[in-house]
Amino acid sequence: MKDLNTQENVVDTENVKIVARNVQVYYGDNHAIKDVNVEIEANTVTAFIGPSGCGKSTFLRCINRMNDTIDICRVEGDILIDGEDIYDRRVDPVQLRAKVGMVFQKPNPFPKSIFDNVAYGPRIHGLAQNKADLNIIVESALRRAAIWEEVKDRLDAPGTGLSGGQQQRLCIARAIATEPEVLLMDEPCSALDPIATAQVEELIDELRENYAVVIVTHSMQQAARVSQKTAFFHLGNLVEYGETAAIFTNPTDPRTESYITGRIG
Repeated sequence: MKDLNTQENVVDTENVKIVARNVQVYYGDNHAIKDVNVEIEANTVTAFIGPSGCGKSTFLRCINRMNDTIDICRVEGDILIDGEDIYDRRVDPVQLRAKVGMVFQKPNPFPKSIFDNVAYGPRIHGLAQNKADLNIIVESALRRAAIWEEVKDRLDAPGTGLSGGQQQRLCIARAIATEPEVLLMDEPCSALDPIATAQVEELIDELRENYAVVIVTHSMQQAARVSQKTAFFHLGNLVEYGETAAIFTNPTDPRTESYITGRIG
């Protein structure tokens, strides 16, 4: 069976934000990602689905060079954001991560106040000229993360004192405070209860108005609810990519159908 890394008529080429070409990822001798080619659109939620260990989180971390932090990891091929090769030697990974925000599986607020959690990125990237600027940035990020009303009267309280769902929305606020253009989410709801999950999913839908959102999820139901495009990974291969509705109702590769129907995974 051949890998359907691309399907015809599924990508709006004028709206493409991220382009991956022939991406390979190795952990030492282990070939974890094989020949991934994909174009990810702006103002769209793209879901990466597939069995555990299939490479979806590894590929996600390629998009903001988080794999740079792993000594034995080697990335080959090209990943471009707005036409710029993010693996070019001249690209500063710290600046890249301001442009490509990331939210992790487990909420991980800094051991700082709610305010300082959100202010951290704008401070280190010099986005605020003074305290008044910083106040505006923090409030705006907390509002966009749909948590401002819950925390506006306790911004000096520790972020770690919030509930799990609130902590995850705080982490989303922290990620978008640097005005990124891409937001990566690695199973952002897997540690949350159903109510908090619904709140974060609603937020993801709102965020796509301003960002290209890429979400790794183990939940096919979540992918169906929040995404417009879906990519199915299996054994390090991008097997199929296209409109979410088509992937779930009329997949073109037997492996995709087997995963969706529960026969593999």
